Amino acid sequence: MTRRNIELMLLLIASPIVIVLFAMMVVTGGQELSFNTLGVPLGIFAAFLVAHIAVRLLAPAADPAILPISFALSGVGIAFVTRIVPDLAVNQLLWLFIGIAAMIATLAVVRNLDKLANYKYTLMIVGILLLLSPMLPVIGYESGGGQLWLRFGSFSFQPGELAKILIVFFIAAYLAANREMLSVFTWKVGPLWLPSLATLLPLIVMWALAFIVVVLEKDLGLALVLFSVFVIMLYVATGKKLYLVVSIGLAAIAAVALYGMMGHVQTRVAIWQDPFAEAQGGGFQLVQSLYSIADGDLFGTGIGRGMGGQPVAEGGIPVAESDFIFPVIAEETGLLGAAGVLLLYLCFAIRGIVTAARAKSDVSSFTAVGLTSIIVLQAFIIVGGVTRLIPLTGITLPFISQGGSSLIASFIIVGCLLRCGDEGTGVNSEMRQTGAIGAHGSDAVLGRVALGKRLTGTMIVFSVLFAVLVANLTYLMVIKAPEYQSMPSNNHTIAKEARMERGTISTADGTVLATSVRQEDGSYKREYPAGELAAHIVGYTSQRFGTAGIEAAYNDTLRGEQNFASFTDVVNSLAGIQTKGNDVVLSIDSRIQQAAQDALAGQVGAVVALNPETGAVYALASSPTFDAANYEELLTAAADGGSDSSELFNRATQALYAPGSTFKMVTLAAALQNHIATADTVYDSPGEMDIGNAPVTNVKKRSYGKITLEQALWYSSNTVFGQVGVELGSDLLVQMATSFGFNEAIPFDLPLATSLMPDPEEMTTWETAWAACGEPVGEHESPAGPQATVLQMALVGSAIANEGAIMQPYLVDGIYNANGERSFSPIPVKLKQAMDADTAAAEIDIMKGVVTEGTGGKAALDDVAVAGKTGTHERGDGSDDSWFVGMAPAADPKVVVAVVIEKGESGAGASAAHDVLETALEVTGAL
Repeated sequence: MTRRNIELMLLLIASPIVIVLFAMMVVTGGQELSFNTLGVPLGIFAAFLVAHIAVRLLAPAADPAILPISFALSGVGIAFVTRIVPDLAVNQLLWLFIGIAAMIATLAVVRNLDKLANYKYTLMIVGILLLLSPMLPVIGYESGGGQLWLRFGSFSFQPGELAKILIVFFIAAYLAANREMLSVFTWKVGPLWLPSLATLLPLIVMWALAFIVVVLEKDLGLALVLFSVFVIMLYVATGKKLYLVVSIGLAAIAAVALYGMMGHVQTRVAIWQDPFAEAQGGGFQLVQSLYSIADGDLFGTGIGRGMGGQPVAEGGIPVAESDFIFPVIAEETGLLGAAGVLLLYLCFAIRGIVTAARAKSDVSSFTAVGLTSIIVLQAFIIVGGVTRLIPLTGITLPFISQGGSSLIASFIIVGCLLRCGDEGTGVNSEMRQTGAIGAHGSDAVLGRVALGKRLTGTMIVFSVLFAVLVANLTYLMVIKAPEYQSMPSNNHTIAKEARMERGTISTADGTVLATSVRQEDGSYKREYPAGELAAHIVGYTSQRFGTAGIEAAYNDTLRGEQNFASFTDVVNSLAGIQTKGNDVVLSIDSRIQQAAQDALAGQVGAVVALNPETGAVYALASSPTFDAANYEELLTAAADGGSDSSELFNRATQALYAPGSTFKMVTLAAALQNHIATADTVYDSPGEMDIGNAPVTNVKKRSYGKITLEQALWYSSNTVFGQVGVELGSDLLVQMATSFGFNEAIPFDLPLATSLMPDPEEMTTWETAWAACGEPVGEHESPAGPQATVLQMALVGSAIANEGAIMQPYLVDGIYNANGERSFSPIPVKLKQAMDADTAAAEIDIMKGVVTEGTGGKAALDDVAVAGKTGTHERGDGSDDSWFVGMAPAADPKVVVAVVIEKGESGAGASAAHDVLETALEVTGAL
């Protein structure tokens, strides 16, 4: 295929990108796809077909990929400008057509780039005048913090965009004429040869010019582009790496000087270092940009569905259509789409460098390098700025950002590159030098091999730059995204979620605990119709305070972004099509939960009820509780220092208590399984005895005389279990506690504190005795123990009730999509084998006596045997925490309940457990 036919084929391949973008916007806007609604992308494609025909006639040997790449980039730009600022879309489209016309005009007028070398100083003067013209009074004006614009009535443009092109022409001609002089170092300093001052003069002049631009016009981006382009062109012309070193040094000097001289530069650097410190001030744009990018994820929110292009009050980015258009693209097309745009710029760089390699003369080659560098560096600088890779500078994204000056300049560059390519003679032909004679009187020809090495090095640098951009994007959109999305100040994500219908949260028996109600403005308000019921489980979702509970644990599921029930759900999510979120059904039964909360009413404590065979949690209550509908008031009061928000604290999962005598279930299991004792082993049970040279006492120092181990559990004898603990030893005691889940992070749907045991090597004999009784008394580097959550003690009970196996506890019983299709059902999973089945059976038999003969009589039920264990922890202030862990029916337990009542009366725990057990057995049909 000829070059032009390849170009036409590439245009046809690129056209679906542009057409599909517009089609997705049309669909998102609720319109029907038709010739009229797709007129803009078809018109753009027609304009590029006209440009293609012009290239066939005016530059038939030009590079075949540059025009299609420009088409794809500018099509993306028009699409997103239309998406962000529809009122400016017509103007941008007009500027695009003018830019294409300017490209054709460039091809028609500039027939020989070498001839421009004869006017290099004229081009330099005009370029510098254009560069500095915004400083003129009346017609020059400042916008966006930089003095960059000229205004004539209602018409305005940035002369710096054209100035860059003219300065590149001058630099190319100057380097072609003086390349040999710049390549020969004549100043010897010790063993080194360095360039003379006259040789360094152009570098110093360009450095000074860039410095002046920053000082006078406050345009960091333009100055950086000019200086960087010159350095790249100088390296390609001479191959001297020393120039790169000197350039870096000059740039560092300029950076330090500008930072010390200009508050504008200091502000930019400070915002770059910590934009969130000025999130409502100077860092607002960058912060909003980061929020938008973080929401993009891998596939994006979908075209037209992002928040970056919305009004600022609704989470948008100020002036997103200009400097910050890339974050909008990243949000709506995702990491893949944003990386694809960067890949297009890299492809442009490759074709520009290839054009330079094929050039017939050094002027043409250097011009191609310089013009390509303008596009590449601008793309890197602005994308690096809006993604916080480098300090932000006010510069446009070529072909894409809204603005006529940039668009016209970009297409003039395309025209010049096409002319360079058309003049190219290929890598097998000798390159001609323009306007200079070599040191020996012959033409000083720049060899293709030397040029190729320098161009290869340049291309490697360009590739590294874009690889860094993609890596940084991946970091922001994958690694940092959860952190940014959870920030309380993230009004971007909050505004987006306000328009998202979250799924409902309900109990296993159908009571709705959380639902989203549509408001008049199209947003959704989260409501909690059940009030206090299961408030600690459900949690909340707040624009100010974030999320908690199931609302947090299943946030993505409730938003419809996880747990897909059908292939349609997957496609809708990937396409960014917003649907109602998934419904979450809990294992909680409202009747059991209400019984648990009633049992705690007016007291401080917690209750957990679960199915020992499956791990399903039937109830999880904490008191004091709160009305979920009023959580904002509690959080606001806590934030303002007016409340300790103890109602929000989940004592069932987050509080660590001394378990008291309920821990004797663990000690008994260790003694039975390790054959330290049997149920009939007899022990002395005085009211007080020294163990480890310190006293261990029964409650109220009550003496039981000689009793069996079974009876010691019934009556909760500390002196007996202290002796058992010493017989076990600290190692075996801690080992058994660990087998029940102590000292391990147990997976759960809500935040769960780790229950604690000490390091056995640090435990004294006396501490071991008290630990066996459930009292933490040690002082050492490891924590005193045992300390346990109420859920942990429920798991201890469930192990005894389930033949020694602890099942993974869970709160979610099912997840359903908007159509009622189920995507998740829990599968019972064994978490740990705490002990063998025979030991568990023996322990249940002993624990039945606690209820019938011992301290747990208040937990007894009519016609159903209950096995359990009471516990009392002396708080040190004269009050006690009252515990009970029980299971029923004792012959084949279906429910396990763990209760703690802070500062409770004797038997308070057992009394509360009675009501919960009775309700649970009725509901499950086991009674």
